[in-house]
Amino acid sequence: TLSEAEIPTRLELTGAAPNPFNPRTTLRFDLPRSGLVRLTLYDQRGRLVRTLVDSPLAAGHQSADWDGLDHRGAPLPSGVYFARLESSQGVRTMKVTLAK
Repeated sequence: TLSEAEIPTRLELTGAAPNPFNPRTTLRFDLPRSGLVRLTLYDQRGRLVRTLVDSPLAAGHQSADWDGLDHRGAPLPSGVYFARLESSQGVRTMKVTLAK
């Protein structure tokens, strides 16, 4: 378990590596408190294309992998997508670029 000094103080979507990516990227985020977390991906038109996380997670540094596929398992086209992190502490958004 993390010590109090190691627990993040703010909700942050800290990055995606690699970005741009092909065929997969790892989204990293910090949770100051345990609780329900949703990490979703949207296309440029605002349509939900994939939900990566929709469950309770512990406070601390977390990550989720995205393989560039939509919710049906179909490959998505190259382009900019928006990762949206939601928790009781707020909402954070960042751009990720799928380059084929």
